Amino acid sequence: MKNDPLKISGMHDGATPKVYRNAAKLRENMTEPEIKLWDYLKTKPLGYKYRRQHPIAGYILDFYCHKLRLSIEIDGGYHLKRKQKQIDTQRTEYLKSVGITEYRFTNEEILNQFEKSIEFIISKLRADTPLGAGGERGKNLQI
Repeated sequence: MKNDPLKISGMHDGATPKVYRNAAKLRENMTEPEIKLWDYLKTKPLGYKYRRQHPIAGYILDFYCHKLRLSIEIDGGYHLKRKQKQIDTQRTEYLKSVGITEYRFTNEEILNQFEKSIEFIISKLRADTPLGAGGERGKNLQI
């Protein structure tokens, strides 16, 4: 990217100390689906390093690969509420604006369709798809 906002501001893009503290708390209290996915991502699939509960601006990304500009989110039931959907949409728009692609999965997808979720992630990485499309949900895409 010619005018890359993350090169100017860094991979945390102005995250405040409060956001860092919240991210640390979330790392200490990961959900079962987060633990399951982290156990896989920490092995550096395809050689890419992921960070868990990564602070960026006013947000905390569940899993983030800076080299790929990829955020992987696991949504619990509260993401179905109207207010949370609005917040998620704003967050996705922000991520897109700084060139970060976001893949979203539900808790159930990770717990009950783990292999299919991993296949989706790997197929997208191997397909060399242009990152930055943002907001794709695993269950809506056929693998």
